[in-house]
Amino acid sequence: MQLNTKYFGEITYAPEDVLEFPNGLFGFEGEKQFLLLPFSGSQGNMLCLQSTAASSPAFILMNPFSLKPDYTPVLSPEELKLMGVSHSQELCYYVMCVAKEPVGESTVNLRCPVVVNPELHRAVQVILDTEEYHMRHRLDEFSNREVG
Repeated sequence: MQLNTKYFGEITYAPEDVLEFPNGLFGFEGEKQFLLLPFSGSQGNMLCLQSTAASSPAFILMNPFSLKPDYTPVLSPEELKLMGVSHSQELCYYVMCVAKEPVGESTVNLRCPVVVNPELHRAVQVILDTEEYHMRHRLDEFSNREVG
């Protein structure tokens, strides 16, 4: 299948590459199908969550563990059931990034990760039930680490 994307131009993808979001994303509940596309040179730490419906919306995601190795997201029993797993550690996690200039002023949302079960091609965005993580962590908080 062909798709004109926001960051990569026209690409070809297979139906099995599509992630299904049963609930959509916060603010984009009508968008149910996305592709997860890595940005070149980021070693898989920066990706694009690209809608399959059109070139927009497209979101920048980051691997939270590359920024904060001790990141410990815990899902509720209902969220685990929706994702088809027994433990939070069985899933992949990504956080939304708002890119700014300079890059250190960009922010990531550690409170509301995008959670992916790659085996089921299913994903959800959740709100973690903790005060430890916030919706706007500046990248320069993580200055001791490479951020892609």
